[in-house]
Amino acid sequence: MISTETLLLSLTIFCARVVDVSLSTIRQVMIIRGKRAISFGIAFVENLIWVFAVSKVLQDLSEPITAFAFALGFATGTFVGITLEGKLLIGEQVVKVFTSMGDEVADYLRSNGFRLTEFMGKGRDGDVSLLFVQVRRRDAQKVSTLARKLDPACYLLVEDIRFQQRAAT
Repeated sequence: MISTETLLLSLTIFCARVVDVSLSTIRQVMIIRGKRAISFGIAFVENLIWVFAVSKVLQDLSEPITAFAFALGFATGTFVGITLEGKLLIGEQVVKVFTSMGDEVADYLRSNGFRLTEFMGKGRDGDVSLLFVQVRRRDAQKVSTLARKLDPACYLLVEDIRFQQRAAT
């Protein structure tokens, strides 16, 4: 029979792993976005928690439930981290709208407060406008919805922006 102390230790290890792996996921996103200072701070806390969790598992290898809690915490932390990252919506994205109704869609997006740059091109079926709309990540879906409202056949491409630089004015 497993003691209450072992169960509490296993729960602690599980929770520690959920937190440290969730932080790891967020840290990786910050690295991709070039956020060095934030990545540094997260890495420090993440590894303090990891050392604690590993040391608790290694203290008594005769209790397999602690190793199970460690592994389950890792898997759960991965899920939680991805979920959190999806909800935080950190960063900038560019929504590229390919449309045959360029002027109308561009005017509509501008009237809804979005800045964009319009390019003309030729597609498989003739002339096409390519609209580049840079937005905060949380606004990308709104741009997509507005563009589809006017042109349900438009093609949308959303990309993360890793680096941006403007000329000094």
